[in-house]
Amino acid sequence: MNFLRKILFPFSLLYGLITSVRNYLYQINVFKSTKFKTPTIVVGNLSVGGTGKTPQIEYLIRLLQNNYKIAVLSRGYKRKSKGFIIANEHSNAEIIGDEPFQYYKKFPNIIVCVDANRTNGIQQLEALENKPDIILLDDAFQHRKVQGGFNILLTSYQNLYINDSMLPTGNLREHRSGAKRAQVIIVTKCPSTISEAEQLEIKNRLKPSLNQQVFFTTIKYDNELKGSSNLNLLEIVNKEITLITGIANPAPLTDYLKNLNIKFKHLKYPDHYNFKKHEVEKINALTLNNNCVITTEKDYVRIFAGLQNLRYISIQTKFVANSSSFDKLINKYVE
Repeated sequence: MNFLRKILFPFSLLYGLITSVRNYLYQINVFKSTKFKTPTIVVGNLSVGGTGKTPQIEYLIRLLQNNYKIAVLSRGYKRKSKGFIIANEHSNAEIIGDEPFQYYKKFPNIIVCVDANRTNGIQQLEALENKPDIILLDDAFQHRKVQGGFNILLTSYQNLYINDSMLPTGNLREHRSGAKRAQVIIVTKCPSTISEAEQLEIKNRLKPSLNQQVFFTTIKYDNELKGSSNLNLLEIVNKEITLITGIANPAPLTDYLKNLNIKFKHLKYPDHYNFKKHEVEKINALTLNNNCVITTEKDYVRIFAGLQNLRYISIQTKFVANSSSFDKLINKYVE
């Protein structure tokens, strides 16, 4: 795979040129961006997948939902529908996508909707009789047709965008210079023990501009496994379980379980994997044999919510430091 990526390096140069020209045309207003009256917060990244957008969106929901009516607008990746859809009691992961369905299930008091055309999606939201006070745009950093009011750029501690290269040789969707559009850069999935010295070293390497702030977050795992029945993680220490993941980067989760001395057989699938019928039947057989089978929350809402003896581990993003400073930035923008 690495050898193939090296062979494709000329295509990376071409792809980088195309995206750079596109961004420049937006910068000089040849291509038009629409600015909306409703405050819009963009959460995205420069690379493909695995930077923690979903828990970051959920952090913003928790921060703002008590004081504002919130809408989350996503494209609904790999959904089997088209156009603008607002989630309702008839929705599922196939109709609106796994991440939007997760938001809908967890936060019943917000509006969750999908539309690949974010401009149309925002227009539809602003036309509602009970329209939102704030719109959170999930994975829309490259959607330049919308001029986001506040841009949050995520980059994974394990794969900082400054160390990456353009697709298909690397994982970058656009050139590293695109980071300049963000007001906030968050280094996600850091070790909880990351030192102030290392944080400073990473900040210096990122070279933020004077109007940018850099924060560091880590993953906080819930000790209570949820699903068909709840189970505390401590109850499966030193027991062998089956772990099923269909996410971009399961390494933080597998490392966490190993540190707890939890032994597991890992059935690893690609991000947003469309499980086939025989694969679901195989997993269902594991649960029926009273084996402890756990998965991620995103996989659970997408495929496995009806299976017995299946549980999921939920996560939250946790700021290593200065969470109050981040909260103030968001509240100041919204106000």
